[in-house]
Amino acid sequence: MDIEQANKEVLRRILDAQPVLVGVAPAREVIPRMGERTILHAGPPITWERMSGPMRGAVIGGILFEGWAQTEEEAVALVERGEVTFDSCHHHQAVGPMAGVTTPSMPVYIVENRAFGNKAFCNLNEGLGKVLRYGAYSEDVLARLRWMRDVLGPVLAAALERTSGIDLKSLIAQAIHMGDEGHNRNKAGSALFVRVLAPSLVRSGADAATLADVFEFLGNNDLTALNPVMAACKATMDAAHGIPGSTIVTAMARNGTDFGIRVSGLGDRWFTAPSQVPQGLYFPGFKAEDANPDIGDSTITETAGIGGFAMAAAPAIVQFIGGTPRDALNATLEMYEITAGENPAFGIPALDFRGTPTGIDVRKVVETGIVPRVNTGIAHKQAGIGQIGAGLVQPPMECFEQALLALAEAFDAPDEPEQVSGETA
Repeated sequence: MDIEQANKEVLRRILDAQPVLVGVAPAREVIPRMGERTILHAGPPITWERMSGPMRGAVIGGILFEGWAQTEEEAVALVERGEVTFDSCHHHQAVGPMAGVTTPSMPVYIVENRAFGNKAFCNLNEGLGKVLRYGAYSEDVLARLRWMRDVLGPVLAAALERTSGIDLKSLIAQAIHMGDEGHNRNKAGSALFVRVLAPSLVRSGADAATLADVFEFLGNNDLTALNPVMAACKATMDAAHGIPGSTIVTAMARNGTDFGIRVSGLGDRWFTAPSQVPQGLYFPGFKAEDANPDIGDSTITETAGIGGFAMAAAPAIVQFIGGTPRDALNATLEMYEITAGENPAFGIPALDFRGTPTGIDVRKVVETGIVPRVNTGIAHKQAGIGQIGAGLVQPPMECFEQALLALAEAFDAPDEPEQVSGETA
């Protein structure tokens, strides 16, 4: 199969995807190869020695949450003795925002791509501020995680059992029409999500006090919809992965140290370069010197054609990340230059309902010098502090250059290229 035919097939799979939220369950019960002492993290594979502050903080918090250790010192000792296994969420059909730390007993959303039969998973959103995904692990953070495991997760699971599934593609399309872009701005999507789920929550069997707590938690969090949307994008892009000859990116992810991409036609290889510090707006009392390099799997949204690629639909996003509404419009227009097509399901009102630019082509990135637009939250570089702002970040061009060279080598090779997992720059 030649490149153009391969890319047409990848784009077809992206556009035909039908991601549906079908359930919530403990990670160990549904995520493939999730061992009892496994911690999944965002981004390309990384060792403890190379982890940034917020990633280390989230790992420590995950260990304390699971009860594998009782103190920070014990948690670190456990890791240093090699008693915890780390792996990328992406290697297990999963994604996680920011640090992305997912431990065995954490509840996760289950999304099924009904067009192709594959599934994807994402943990539940904790809310804003001082949270595990930004590296915080104080007792209030752990108490919230325990409530999410013991109360929120089971209630959501019971509610979803009373549905035929929530059509996330339709939800994303409606949210884009209402001013969301699906990554950092999810106000409309979160409201739609709670509205769709509300009748089933009431019928879940939970008592009134518990339901009130659940509704309050979901309704007060403008990022409630982010995590199921991320799982929807992961399920979409996984179905498009592994097409020989394709030059389309199927994953972009950051672990707070490295930024990495995977390409459909290059199997399980990662192409990485140092992650950059986002440029944006900081909360009072913080500045750029406090920021950690970019972190998180939430760039799966841009990979699937929303997030930074759909900013023209969400001019109000600039109040959170900086810039002007014209900048948001121009960001989307620029992305048409590096993508293989458009997604008509995600029409942008400000562009006469033109579909979002979809399918990042590494050839076009290198040829034009235009890298994908990514908007993101900003984590403090020290563990335990949390989010300090939000902004835009530039993916390193080196990732795309490495991938293009690998594609050239693959086409020159007489046999199928060897699939190497965890390649780094």
